[in-house]
Amino acid sequence: MIYEFDGYKPVVDESAYVHPQAAVTGNVVIGKDVYIAPGAAIRGDWGKIVIKDGCNVQENCTIHMFPGVTVVLEESAHIGHGAIIHGGHIGRNCLVGMNAVVMDRVELGPECIVGAMSFLKEGMEIPKRKLVVGNPAKIVKDVSDEMIKWKTQGTKLYQKLPGQLHDSLKECEPLREEPKDRPSQSAKYETWGKRK
Repeated sequence: MIYEFDGYKPVVDESAYVHPQAAVTGNVVIGKDVYIAPGAAIRGDWGKIVIKDGCNVQENCTIHMFPGVTVVLEESAHIGHGAIIHGGHIGRNCLVGMNAVVMDRVELGPECIVGAMSFLKEGMEIPKRKLVVGNPAKIVKDVSDEMIKWKTQGTKLYQKLPGQLHDSLKECEPLREEPKDRPSQSAKYETWGKRK
């Protein structure tokens, strides 16, 4: 659902896909080929949220801030299931892992990877291409070319998803049994789990 608040209507590029079970409120700008999943809460009531081109915000994520703050997700940022971004700045082509928490005034440099369930405390500044893990989070090593390549490939799947959803997602009644000729999965994704 898209909600106006205090005179601010969210701005959503027509190529983006905001799932009907997500909530996008107020002063929010969503760029091209962005995917916003079910259960995401993107609440631009006390400040502004900018989600730039090619980002994805997965199921049950929360993006919010203290009053007067602008939250920015730079191009191709990838926010994993259940993560919270509260007043942070997420750099270009970063991955924030599942259920991670990024607090106020965190500056996450480009191409960083934040491990699942990590807690980035207020004001952390993470340079470009660092792997950050733990509670409290610490930089443990540099992000390798192989790691960022894998991350970028995964994000490309999400960048294609808005178009696929616009073309094929529709409510339906469930089948009562699985068809015998139904493939176990789409051939488009068979090799994803076979990475080294």
